[in-house]
Amino acid sequence: MTKILIVEDDKNIVKNLTEFLSGEGFSVTTAGGQQKALELVSESTFDLVLLDISLPDGNGFAVCSAIKSSSKTPVIFLTASGDEYSTVTGFELGADDYIAKPFRPRELVSRIKNILRLTGGTGTVTKMGGLEIDTEKGTVSRDGKELYLSALEYRLLLVFLNNRGVVLSRTVLLESIWDIAGEFVNDNTLTVYIKRLREKIEKDPQNPEIIKTVRGLGYRADLS
Repeated sequence: MTKILIVEDDKNIVKNLTEFLSGEGFSVTTAGGQQKALELVSESTFDLVLLDISLPDGNGFAVCSAIKSSSKTPVIFLTASGDEYSTVTGFELGADDYIAKPFRPRELVSRIKNILRLTGGTGTVTKMGGLEIDTEKGTVSRDGKELYLSALEYRLLLVFLNNRGVVLSRTVLLESIWDIAGEFVNDNTLTVYIKRLREKIEKDPQNPEIIKTVRGLGYRADLS
């Protein structure tokens, strides 16, 4: 059973989320503050953490940082903070997704399952276009040298990895890597991240061999 930790001080949200997620088949543990959350993640292993930014005895950024410093556990921020600074800070700390309150429970479950699919792995190394991708360790390398990708670049690469040979539209990519309804996300953002990803993983970014543009349709990751 998938184990989820909810770090949230709003008792109504905790109650409703616990009931809903338990009904969906998840095992739910809760923490009302930073200190309790840190204790739980040091004592137990979770498959995913739902994390509020504003906590009574600290903040979610500190909890996210602690989680990511010692594990690859996926983190989804649940917060009313819709400003660009919070979004950027969360992803820089390694957050895997960001959903603003209020949110629809069904949407949250969909996002949880998507993150678990994208970040899950058997520990085996998958090869794609000359790259070696270890989804358990969260590493990407070429010719024995590790490539340092940001959290969002790595997540974008995983989307392509899980859809090799499939043409992905820009809309599908936006929905896969971020909240398409967020003000911080737009079509230009996707263009920038694909450019940055190509610069890191392609031998010749101007003539990409891994992530190819399919004009008028989107992008496709080659199988080779």
